[in-house]
Amino acid sequence: MAQQRAILCPRCRHLIGSEEATCSWCGTSRSAPWWNVINWTRGALEGDWLVTSIVTVNVVLYVLSLILTYTSGRPGGFLAPGQFSLLLLGATGTIPIDHYGRLWTLISANYLHGGLLHIFFNLMALRQIAPWVANEYGTSRTFAIYTLGGVFGFWVSYLAGVSFTIGASAAICSLIGALLYYGKSRGGAYGSSVVREVSGWLISLFIFGLIFPGINNWGHGGGIVGGVLFGMLLGYKERRPENSLHHGLALLCAAATIAAFGWAAVSILIH
Repeated sequence: MAQQRAILCPRCRHLIGSEEATCSWCGTSRSAPWWNVINWTRGALEGDWLVTSIVTVNVVLYVLSLILTYTSGRPGGFLAPGQFSLLLLGATGTIPIDHYGRLWTLISANYLHGGLLHIFFNLMALRQIAPWVANEYGTSRTFAIYTLGGVFGFWVSYLAGVSFTIGASAAICSLIGALLYYGKSRGGAYGSSVVREVSGWLISLFIFGLIFPGINNWGHGGGIVGGVLFGMLLGYKERRPENSLHHGLALLCAAATIAAFGWAAVSILIH
């Protein structure tokens, strides 16, 4: 009988040695049914589709914010939108909410960025983290966590008195929080590896927030807490398969996001 060869785990993509019957990271059998492999592949593709959609919306709004900046006569820095343009598009904080009653900006601010480096690093982080969350939670729950966790993060920063803020980092931090909950809840070798990886990101975020001025640490912290909370409430695939309630919640989040930018479009037309 020929000796079996080492293969990549169809679930977590770690190496299963030639002498191992199961993956030492996540416990998946090397003889897992072919339909499981197909399901996991489909989930990864759906996660990629979700990430591509979010990235596209962020890039389009960044370009639009630059166009508004240069046509309004209120320029910002090099490839940096001005605050007036960001305010029209849906920046959040105590100024937009308390002075203008724009509570919907808790959603829209998650898709706005203040410069080229800002959007580049956020979207790079999104492309690394979101497919992993989609693989463990499913696409609908991932989008719900991204949206609600981002809202929660910006709500915390509003309560902390942050006057004007934007960026996808609060929503991205909510995905990190969801992974942290998943690793702690699942346990085992794979769960421990998830916690170690996520802990490294959290340490980097903390150091980054201390070194660089203008970082909304309240939004980051609130996003992480929101991600843990919504990850726990919605559950992950191994404990609870995605159902119609999760899909409905994702649709509500999408509708709320569209409505927020619809209101932003009205503001732009008025001004």
